[in-house]
Amino acid sequence: MQIRVINPNTTRGMTETIGHAAQAIASPGTVITATQPAHGPVSIESHFDEAISATGVLEEVAAGERDGVDAYIIACFGDPGLLAARELTRAPVIGIAEAAFHMATLISTRFSVVTTLGRTGIIAEHLLDQYGFSHHCRRVRAAEIPVLDLEDDGDAALSRIIEEGRRARDEDGIGALVLGCGGMADLTDEIAEAVGLPVIEGVTAAVKLTEALVGLGLGTSKVGDLAFPRPKPFIGRYAHFSHHAPSVNDETR
Repeated sequence: MQIRVINPNTTRGMTETIGHAAQAIASPGTVITATQPAHGPVSIESHFDEAISATGVLEEVAAGERDGVDAYIIACFGDPGLLAARELTRAPVIGIAEAAFHMATLISTRFSVVTTLGRTGIIAEHLLDQYGFSHHCRRVRAAEIPVLDLEDDGDAALSRIIEEGRRARDEDGIGALVLGCGGMADLTDEIAEAVGLPVIEGVTAAVKLTEALVGLGLGTSKVGDLAFPRPKPFIGRYAHFSHHAPSVNDETR
């Protein structure tokens, strides 16, 4: 089984952290390839960053289709480009926020999220509504750390996350804690020990969900809105997408 884990930002150290965490949790025989776009923001902390990064995600999925990848994970808690990526492939595509929310509801009736910045916490709240998990989530909390602090000032960032996690435990009436950034992929055990709650991190949760979908022989439905995009010309910097969509015969196979 080949799973491509796509870090939508362009920071190589974060891509490596995500890839190591994914491979460590993967089953024997699962091959993890961690990639990142060639162009885009070094971190994703706004709607604007997400919009720019989504094109890079789609390019990575298109490359994965040529390489015979079995499934994809979008390793940013905003799940940028998720539905568009699903349109490009029959393979499963999982976003790490979506995966973490699902996993949290399987082990608790209430959870809180600890993310990086307040503004990205609002984006997480939008996703909770979109995915139907708002009634399970008691609060989205921000440690108020820039994403790149997870790479550049890791000890201080970890302390802030643990501090906010303890507040969530004491104040929110929750049974589990969700970590709201792909850059936290290697911090689960330390945070769980310090906070005393089950901690769900989206990259590792997505790996296990993806393995289950592939093992069940389930892929993205090509009926309805996730059907392959209709072939059409693309102009300028996106001309390489012009011939990516499959033929009508491929769509109905």
